[in-house]
Amino acid sequence: MPRAAKSNPKPPPAPPSGWIRKTLFQPRVLIALAIVGAAILLTPYVRQWLPILDELPEYRFEVARMKVSTPNRWVPRGLVEQLIKDERLPEEVSLLDEGVAERVAAALIESPWVKRLNSVCVTQGGIEADLEYRLPVLMIETRSGLYPVDRDATLLPPMDFEMADLRRFPLFRGAILPPAGPAGTDWGDAVVIGAARLAEALAPDGDLSLYWDRFQLEAIEVPLRTSAEITLEEVSYELVTRGQSRIIWGRAPGADDLEPTVAQKIGRLENYLSSHGGFETQGSPNRIDIRQFDTIEVSSLNQPPTSRR
Repeated sequence: MPRAAKSNPKPPPAPPSGWIRKTLFQPRVLIALAIVGAAILLTPYVRQWLPILDELPEYRFEVARMKVSTPNRWVPRGLVEQLIKDERLPEEVSLLDEGVAERVAAALIESPWVKRLNSVCVTQGGIEADLEYRLPVLMIETRSGLYPVDRDATLLPPMDFEMADLRRFPLFRGAILPPAGPAGTDWGDAVVIGAARLAEALAPDGDLSLYWDRFQLEAIEVPLRTSAEITLEEVSYELVTRGQSRIIWGRAPGADDLEPTVAQKIGRLENYLSSHGGFETQGSPNRIDIRQFDTIEVSSLNQPPTSRR
């Protein structure tokens, strides 16, 4: 019988080293590996040869040239320059610095004149900041001098005002507590907060001519205050005229729910002024109480009898 033909056995698989040789030792692969290796070796030297973009003149920016929102008339015009002088802002920054906007914002909000920072925009052309400024509304008389505050009783820098400027605001007499902190912080006294709100109502937008000067007012006072611990709802304010009459105003705006509104009180003063020509009677000062809803109580400060108008 014929012998069965023996089948040829399958060749054994190529060893791994042979596959690696066939794969790696290709011209394209070798060129790519050479490029990668050269890049790794030359990277430290390339960094030395390439320019540092942060240091290029076209990306450097003088902070004094920063554009900020137009301030009101009382804000010092050199606000940014002063922050640079105080070393809160650097003289120069790189517009490519990722943290430059945050650093500029943090410095601007430290200014006692800045009430709110809406945005800081960094572009290739420079830096712009959208700011909201504080507006002084009242001068506080103390033993050590006059201090300006805004409507929230935030202390403003007294040295930023000229002597003539101090007379261009309503005056408050009766602050027991000194400022609780430096400029840019709250005074820390509810009585001062109420006085600031009242001053803003009597001189809206800083216009003294509208009510303050027309009513010939001299000061806002809180008589017979004996304690520093007092709430705004407990304070009753009086307006002293230049003829030394005393207008009993009552609670501050926002704390006068049981009294006529600010507009009603101002209307009463306007009607009284129109009817009598002034708040004094033949040069004699009066006490004029406008807190009642149905009447104005008037009495002479030199004579005890009380009359109703």
